[in-house]
Amino acid sequence: MFKMTSNIMRNLVVKKSTRRYPYEVREPFDKVRGELVNDIDRCIFCGTCAVKCPSQCIEVDKQTYKWNYDPFACVYCGVCVDICPAKSLFQKTQYRKPVGERLTISMQGKPRKKAKDKEAAKAKEVPAVEPGGEPPIDEPPSATEE
Repeated sequence: MFKMTSNIMRNLVVKKSTRRYPYEVREPFDKVRGELVNDIDRCIFCGTCAVKCPSQCIEVDKQTYKWNYDPFACVYCGVCVDICPAKSLFQKTQYRKPVGERLTISMQGKPRKKAKDKEAAKAKEVPAVEPGGEPPIDEPPSATEE
C-alpha cells in the first residue's frame, strides 16, 4: 500500500509523459516511414508494388491504368517504395492525419507510349506537301512551256 501511495503522489507533481496527439504533434524522427504517396505521372502500372506488398493494400489495374491504395491496411513497411522500378512511390516524413471515416485513395493514370510504338508511329507518318512545294509523284508534271 505504501508503494502505491508514493507513486500516486509523485505522478501528481511530475509533468505528464503523454501528449494529446492530434493537438500536440511532435517532430518526426529521422528516416521515419510516413504516409505513402504515388507520383501517378511517373507510374508505369507494372503492378510490382501490389505483388510485393505484405498487407495487400495496393491494387493496380493495368488495363484501365488505375492505382488504388487502402491506407488503413498499410503497415508502412516501405517494401513497395524500395521495389518500384519507376521510382514513383515515396513516403513522406509525416504520418497521415486522423480521419473519422475509412477511405481508399484511387488515382487514374494515362497510358504510356513505348519507344517502339513511337518509332513505328513516326515511320507511318507521311509528310504533307506544303502549298507551292513539289507535286505528288503520281501526277505528271504540267506542260506550261510553249
